[in-house]
Amino acid sequence: MREQPLKEVTQLIHAIKVGLVEGSFGITNKTLDIFKYIIISKSWKNADALMQIVRAQCRILQAALPQETVTSNIARRILKLTREEFDLLHAKVQHFADDSQASLSLHKLVTQTSESNVSVDYSVPQQGLREALLDHLQEVETELETSSENICVQAEEHIHSSEIILTLGHSRSVENFLKRAIKKRQFLTIIVAECAPASRGHNLAASLAAEKNVEIIVIPDAAIFAMMSRVNKVIIGTHSVLANGGLRAACGAYTVALAAKHYSVPVIVLAPMYKLSPLHLCEQDAFNMVGCAEDVIPYDSIPAREAKVYSPMFDYVPPELVTLFISNTGGHAPSYVYRLLTELYHPEDLEI
Repeated sequence: MREQPLKEVTQLIHAIKVGLVEGSFGITNKTLDIFKYIIISKSWKNADALMQIVRAQCRILQAALPQETVTSNIARRILKLTREEFDLLHAKVQHFADDSQASLSLHKLVTQTSESNVSVDYSVPQQGLREALLDHLQEVETELETSSENICVQAEEHIHSSEIILTLGHSRSVENFLKRAIKKRQFLTIIVAECAPASRGHNLAASLAAEKNVEIIVIPDAAIFAMMSRVNKVIIGTHSVLANGGLRAACGAYTVALAAKHYSVPVIVLAPMYKLSPLHLCEQDAFNMVGCAEDVIPYDSIPAREAKVYSPMFDYVPPELVTLFISNTGGHAPSYVYRLLTELYHPEDLEI
């Protein structure tokens, strides 16, 4: 039977497609509101029924918005919370730090199989599950609201006075991060690559120029390599972080990362935890989007008659070009992303 979308889901899809809801933070908040509505209003009887509803609506969001991985990420968070609360209420959580577990021999640890794990029947009704989930969702909402501030407070640790910082395009996380650094550090120089053809870097430069005691320089994308030798750090935002530590970032980020690698300039990526996706590049149904090419070559120009122009919106940046991720929980190396994913999502929920 074909899955039917909720009215709230279709409204969110429409709002994102027409631009009424923009940015990963806004989309994540709206998605969380939908799943909170499902938990409160839908007449599910047990954890299994709730998880089926969440998965069904998540698949609809995935099909309609394949680039917006944050919708699936928040669904996976809900699924894991459901499992954990069900297990806790049934007192079936296994504490591996118990003395009996600690005394297992290395041979037993190596030879034990998943067959020994007790399967959990989530179809059993559990009193208090709805209330427990709502309490945890309140914590998730608080985490989302404070994620930007928790990232910004780390600016003083990574940016020092008289440094030259290069960034790309216009990321709200980077904007707030740099504004915090400007207030705490003196004689900063910030170089902003314009990120053509949308040239959103001009918006970031205008916003930062309103601050005092900072020099703002806007450069075309073609000048990135020439300017990189003078740069102390590169700080960029990202659309999503993949399972291997790679990035789906704004188009031009790969050029910046390659130039930084050539001059041994550290690349710092600001990525709140809700942007971490358990998918790999090969698992992305539609990794990229193609924007309007009118700004590159006007449609009514003579060259447009003979040329095919593509204007991709995203770049893939491999993990070996990234020095450090800064999330709302602290700084992490790209190789540590897999560990963060195990803390955020349950293995059975990686495939929605």
